[in-house]
Amino acid sequence: MARRVGLTGGIASGKSSVSGRLAELGAVVIDYDRLAREVVEPGSPALDLIAQRFGADVIAADGTLDRPRLGSLVFADPAALKDLEAITHPAIRDLAALRERQAGEDAIVVHDNPLLVEMGAAAACDVVIVVDAPEDVQIARMVADRGMTEDDARARIAAQASREVRRAAADVVIDNTGTREQLSARTDEVWKDLVEPGARWA
Repeated sequence: MARRVGLTGGIASGKSSVSGRLAELGAVVIDYDRLAREVVEPGSPALDLIAQRFGADVIAADGTLDRPRLGSLVFADPAALKDLEAITHPAIRDLAALRERQAGEDAIVVHDNPLLVEMGAAAACDVVIVVDAPEDVQIARMVADRGMTEDDARARIAAQASREVRRAAADVVIDNTGTREQLSARTDEVWKDLVEPGARWA
């Protein structure tokens, strides 16, 4: 049976870098950001439900989801965000389960999910890895790398689980306050623990 590894971290924590490195090392990575886009493609049931709940203005002229417009609605309104999650999360879970089945019995399957804790999916994983960085570091990265305002960055962080909640769900924490090289080296150490016979999580 495939090993199910949950990988999560706050926005701008460096989770995507860890995910990419694990894929290079041989993991089968299921990218939940990608799944979230797939389940709202034109013609999908989830997109129709989103339009019903949030209005036709969140659908672009080409029939795709207008993500910036929808984001401006839900990240400022916790109730709206919960409504969106009630539409998208079940569809994402179903698609992730399909991808895991397709991976094969001997695979190490990494569920790269920024909302692993929020979706209640951590308990279903054999191992939970949390990539962690202090909030001020996250904000600085979002402002510098993504062109966000500080207020927007703080709103995105506030919409996710707290660092404390994520860390409480972790089997291992990867600190990302150092260099890219240090992050890669630490990821390699974690992978070694995952794959070696008799390792901590074998």
